Amino acid sequence: MKLVQGEKGNLIKITSLNLEGVMRRRLLDLGFVNGALVEVVRKSPLGDPIAFRVSQTTIALRKEESSKIEGELITDAG
Repeated sequence: MKLVQGEKGNLIKITSLNLEGVMRRRLLDLGFVNGALVEVVRKSPLGDPIAFRVSQTTIALRKEESSKIEGELITDAG
């Protein structure tokens, strides 16, 4: 699944980062690496941006970026 598909409370394990350049480097530096656990903290009413928590850091990403990060669902929001 892509991070953009996550719902509030989901825990997602990153499997791939399909970004290039400065944005890829920035996200890697923040902890968005293969195997990292990402929690969906909050979604805006219109779904953009979405706040994620990774490595004790909360970051908001636009749909454009979060749709290029893939992972597997570990914990469901329900």
